[in-house]
Amino acid sequence: QMSNSSSITQFLLLAFADSRELQLLNFWLFLGIYLAALLGNGLIITTISCDHHLHTPMYFFLLNLSIFDLGSVSTTVPKAMANSLWDTTSISYTGCVAQVFMFLFFISAEYSLLTIMSYDRYVAICNPLHYGILLSSRACVHMAAAAWGSIFLYALLHTANTFSLPLCQGNAVDQFFCEIPQILKLSCSHSYLREVGLLVVSACLASGCFVFIVVSYVQIFRVVLRIPSQQGQHKAFSTCLPHLVVVSLFISTAMFANLKPSSICSPSLDLVVSILYAVVPPALNPLIYSLRNQQLKDAV
Repeated sequence: QMSNSSSITQFLLLAFADSRELQLLNFWLFLGIYLAALLGNGLIITTISCDHHLHTPMYFFLLNLSIFDLGSVSTTVPKAMANSLWDTTSISYTGCVAQVFMFLFFISAEYSLLTIMSYDRYVAICNPLHYGILLSSRACVHMAAAAWGSIFLYALLHTANTFSLPLCQGNAVDQFFCEIPQILKLSCSHSYLREVGLLVVSACLASGCFVFIVVSYVQIFRVVLRIPSQQGQHKAFSTCLPHLVVVSLFISTAMFANLKPSSICSPSLDLVVSILYAVVPPALNPLIYSLRNQQLKDAV
């Protein structure tokens, strides 16, 4: 038992498997997923940067999304791979703080960017005549910069607040990477109320974004279903569908991870769910976006 957080120099992460063979299998599995994420997102970033036909708001935001995907998957997976390979579970105190901050930053920024992207699709389909004004290159840069900047401050505040709590429940984290809910479980029971306040604010902001995305898509579908030609409908849907799939994947896995009833809590299930929302989307997103997008495929 640790008496307080000042004496903790490292945290112990959850191991994926007990046997050496399974650990190595896990290493190769994660390596495959990580390389797929690197390749897919790297390809999208390079293609959009190099092809001037893709210098439009939609692709500018997609480029940012790929950067966030690379960031979030690089925060959690390499350390988990190293631990599996070297048969260890430890992470240094500073490493844990960095992981909490970076994961929170990239995941929150990705969510706010998905919200901005739904606005982009809404304007493109429901208000096409004003698209050039509402989403000029300057407006896009301002929106992206606002997302990056505000989320950076939010992640900094959240992380600083979490690690300023006294930790008296040991140093074993029930997760394969450091994340806020798991660190809170280690805090002394009376001291986490401050952090709960921040979590409530976060939940309100997340709900606000969610409502905005839903309302945008309700409007989009209303407009698309009024398009007389089948071909026009198909074209409009095909630009929205990838974004909708990515949003659904992101929100459903994150909600299940954080809101699942305690009756079905088990370390192995938690592990699978966390992989679903922390590791799988960054690898799948490039595939989802490029499968339906002829312009992107041609550019690649």
